[in-house]
Amino acid sequence: MSRLVTLALVCLMAVAACGEDTASQKSGAIMNVSDPENAIVIELKDGNVVIELAPDLAPKHVERIKDLTREGFYDGIVFHRVIDGFMAQTGDPTGTGTGSSDKPNLAAEFTDAPFKRGTLGMARSQNPNSANSQFFIGLDAAPHLNGQYTVFGQVVDGMEHVDSIKKAPPGTDMVPDPDKMISVKVVSDIK
Repeated sequence: MSRLVTLALVCLMAVAACGEDTASQKSGAIMNVSDPENAIVIELKDGNVVIELAPDLAPKHVERIKDLTREGFYDGIVFHRVIDGFMAQTGDPTGTGTGSSDKPNLAAEFTDAPFKRGTLGMARSQNPNSANSQFFIGLDAAPHLNGQYTVFGQVVDGMEHVDSIKKAPPGTDMVPDPDKMISVKVVSDIK
């Protein structure tokens, strides 16, 4: 009987150690960003996505994203438009693609930074100076967007979780019963 209890305890300790390793790996990815004040973590249903923001490319857009994040604006917001092989768009509190924050729109901060897999860009209307709160994450390279949309960050960990976001049915771009951002935090604010 004591061997059985010892074996059970060893198994429980091994399972607990694996859980600690996983937690430390997640926090390690978050804490290994180059500038915690200019990095965010998006919690998705499948895991965390770590993003390094680019204030050198788009200082006003980065400041807006951090302000809205710190206000809790993005918590619970859905990925309303997700096109397989292209991008996943979020940041609309109405979930329709037409909503925004109550802050004024931003002037474009276009650069020659390329849209590649994991690049974050600000969504906008036909007016280049209409970005507000909506943004998208590239699921693949999109060179046709280069110089047309503001690049403000790059996924550095967790892109596999972005890939798992529910996609729109073929031939459409709006997602029925979409996945959401559970929470979004600025890394320097995580205790």
